[in-house]
Amino acid sequence: MVRSLWTAATGMNAQQTNVDTIANNLSNVNTVGYKSQVAQFKSLLYQTLQTATTTANGDPKPTSSQVGLGVRNSSINSIFTQGSLLSSNSDTSFAIEGAGYFAIRGADGETNYTRNGDFTWATNGNGTMILTNQDGLPVLSSTGTTITLDANRITSRITISKDGTLHYPDANGNPQSLGVTIGMYQFNNPGGLVRKGDTLWQVSAASGEALNEATNNNVVKSRMVQNYLEGSNVQVADEMVNLIVAQRAYEMNSKAITTTDEMMQTANNLKR
Repeated sequence: MVRSLWTAATGMNAQQTNVDTIANNLSNVNTVGYKSQVAQFKSLLYQTLQTATTTANGDPKPTSSQVGLGVRNSSINSIFTQGSLLSSNSDTSFAIEGAGYFAIRGADGETNYTRNGDFTWATNGNGTMILTNQDGLPVLSSTGTTITLDANRITSRITISKDGTLHYPDANGNPQSLGVTIGMYQFNNPGGLVRKGDTLWQVSAASGEALNEATNNNVVKSRMVQNYLEGSNVQVADEMVNLIVAQRAYEMNSKAITTTDEMMQTANNLKR
């Protein structure tokens, strides 16, 4: 079997994954809280062409004689650099400066995490209001509970401090703490978080358990900013360059297959 056919085919498959990753980044360039991804590759097995380690004269060879058998995708890593802060007219728009994440309780009862602070107040059906994301999932406080307010509160008058504590003005217009803080959590290895879609992340064994900034003094505290959202960290210019490089690599692997086919055809025609 001709090695170059299969080697070039693995290259085409790998570059297709690369293009898929780049396309996903570009499609999420305006997604709030999105973190870009980059595909990583590693070589496959190597085949030893000559087992002897000496020359025809019996002298030891300084190098080995091996040929590679292609490439495969090793991982798709997330880039966790800070995205740009985008101004928002909504009073329930919150951005995090730092390594923190918001906590969201999913429909299955599990806690998910996100950098998307595009929240809203929703009535809870029992005379109270809760802070939710745009899908209606409740945002959790620093104690891991739902953030609930009395229905007589005017939500547009609620402000937050840099640590996420909610404040409401008193009769004199001075903000007073409501005793509720929007939770911010960090991870020892955010690269180990599992993407769930909708800009939500899930804890895994690789990421480690969530570290509550309110109770953990071993982390650098994040800062929460009201009336701002964190944009994606996708760099369009870089992604376009990466797309061109991936396309050229795909074309070169395709050319290697075509060249091998032509060589095989020439060899088959030698008997004529």
